[in-house]
Amino acid sequence: MAVAGAVLVPATPAFAHGGDIPGATAYRTTVTSATLDGVEARMVEAGARVELTSHSEQPVEILGYAGEPYLEMRPDGTWQNVNSPSTYLNETLAFDSPLPANADATAPPSWRKISDSRSVRWHDQRTQWMSTGKPPQAVADPSRSHHLRDWTLPLRVQTTAYEIRGTLDWEPPPLAWMWWAGAALAGLAAAALAYRWPGSVRAVALVAGLAPLTYALLRTLDGETPPPVLVLAGLLGLAAVYRHPPFFLALSGAVVALFAGFNETRIFFAAVPPTVGPGSVARLAVTLALGLGAGLALTGVLRMRSTAL
Repeated sequence: MAVAGAVLVPATPAFAHGGDIPGATAYRTTVTSATLDGVEARMVEAGARVELTSHSEQPVEILGYAGEPYLEMRPDGTWQNVNSPSTYLNETLAFDSPLPANADATAPPSWRKISDSRSVRWHDQRTQWMSTGKPPQAVADPSRSHHLRDWTLPLRVQTTAYEIRGTLDWEPPPLAWMWWAGAALAGLAAAALAYRWPGSVRAVALVAGLAPLTYALLRTLDGETPPPVLVLAGLLGLAAVYRHPPFFLALSGAVVALFAGFNETRIFFAAVPPTVGPGSVARLAVTLALGLGAGLALTGVLRMRSTAL
């Protein structure tokens, strides 16, 4: 239950604007350094947003695409310049979108407070691959990783300039068939174990329940609030450890397999899932949820069938 509580706690940083959040991507965006002491920067949500946290007692400005003040982190919270074109460009995620009349990089800043937090997240096109097609390097050789570019985001404290620095890379997709095969083997093994040693269903249910909670926690640590159904699936799996009549076993296994397994299999096809740590750990959690959940469901169905005969 402690794990469930942890994954249900929403992220607290301010969100400067909206933007599509990829479930998984081929682009790995990494922060390598920040030249200003007292700030911490990282990429979150599979690299879709930058997160900046300020511990400085001085206001820290984040500059927009034209070098204009865009966001400002003050001791009392985070403020946004509504005259900054970046405010609107980052909402549409496109440079060719029409801007409102007040969006003028040369206009004096007009600040509005968006949060009491001194941590802010925003989508920044300077850190992303914005073309609709693959990078030419990836088209020429899709079997290996390619460094696309280094990027910088300008900061300012009064009149002194600083930077957040990072890299953008393209990575080839994992071998999806291996994870599908792993799920199938896990499901068959779980059903076989439960058939031969009925008491083993507790161990299978324990792992099947922990897999969705682990995946949800990895997503939370990457800055996302995971779908509540992930937590529900994990709790149902854990409940089957203590209570496993055939129908409940079939139901809980089906929920785990569908909502924590099949619904998340998009991460089998992209190198960078929306989680912290190695992508293989997230893919393993989804594989176990899919396979063991299906195995529990099959075990429940077989037990109901044998009872009815």
